[in-house]
Amino acid sequence: MEMDDLPKGELPPHLELQRTRVVCAADAPSYTESVQYSGAYMAYDVDNSLRMEDFRKNFRVEIKSLNEDDIEFDLIGIDAALANAFRRILIAEVPTVAIEKVYIANNTSVIQDEVLAHRLGLVPIKADPRLFDYKTDEEIANEKNTIVFKLDVECTHMGERVKNASDQLKWLPAGSEMPPDSKTKFTSFGCSQDSLPAFTSEAIASRYPDIVLAKLRPGQAIEIEAHAVKGIGKTHAKWSPVATAKYRMLPEVVLLEDIEGDLADELVRTCPVNVFDIEDMGPGERRATVARPRDCTLCRECVRGDGWDKRVQLRRVKEHFIFSIESTGALPPEVLFTESIKILTEKCQRILTELL
Repeated sequence: MEMDDLPKGELPPHLELQRTRVVCAADAPSYTESVQYSGAYMAYDVDNSLRMEDFRKNFRVEIKSLNEDDIEFDLIGIDAALANAFRRILIAEVPTVAIEKVYIANNTSVIQDEVLAHRLGLVPIKADPRLFDYKTDEEIANEKNTIVFKLDVECTHMGERVKNASDQLKWLPAGSEMPPDSKTKFTSFGCSQDSLPAFTSEAIASRYPDIVLAKLRPGQAIEIEAHAVKGIGKTHAKWSPVATAKYRMLPEVVLLEDIEGDLADELVRTCPVNVFDIEDMGPGERRATVARPRDCTLCRECVRGDGWDKRVQLRRVKEHFIFSIESTGALPPEVLFTESIKILTEKCQRILTELL
């Protein structure tokens, strides 16, 4: 088919829409596949292959919000496979420090030993994992691969139960205080951890001080020692540094025609997240506008009614992702993403080394 009016090297509008957008109709989405091979649009003299120069020119990261625990940013000019790689690395391969071994000297509470150990393992530890080494089962615990905590509490009050929270976990920078038995030597610290420059700025402790570990009645007591080591979420979820790591394609809401009067009011009422707004056009005239497209959750309420799919079209931008990270507290969320980039880079370098 000849299209003389089409500029050389450009796709017709309907193909450009299919290449860059996912169209979300009332029943199902369309054009969900990603086309990146070089010969896909050869007839239009368009090379769609992935080139590093083009990637560097188009790729951007825009931070939208950032606080102590959460970050939301946009990854622009990236494929879904890479966005998902970052998500999986954040969940399973960025290391943190978590309690692995719990030595119980006394536990007369109603919580069983194994349940108490499990609760302790899920307590986020405020310690930079980059300062520690991995520890194998054969290695002796030392100041570079183990953090020792002690919990020694007893209820002496009469009446109500006493809550024991995570702020009662006491860091032992000199290592274990338990006497070594004939089979196990708990720690072999060459020096106190608080004497090392890396730990002098802030003491190691639970990230959140109000996590309830147990409730004790009068006469009940807990005396334990917990050893935290470095690990990754692939081994156990307690080492996962994120509560959530997710992404979604940028929503794009397009009005195919002017929606005015009562139809505009109906459209505004239909949307549960207030994507649309009313624009005053003069005496007695009003028109619907797309005010907050980023808030669209793709509920499709605006296109379900009779004829509304001819007035409103919902799209997703294929190479624009809204990425959200919620840290458990071991590391700031922006540091977590930086660490995931380093891990992905190491994976790529390892593959190149093995291929060569």
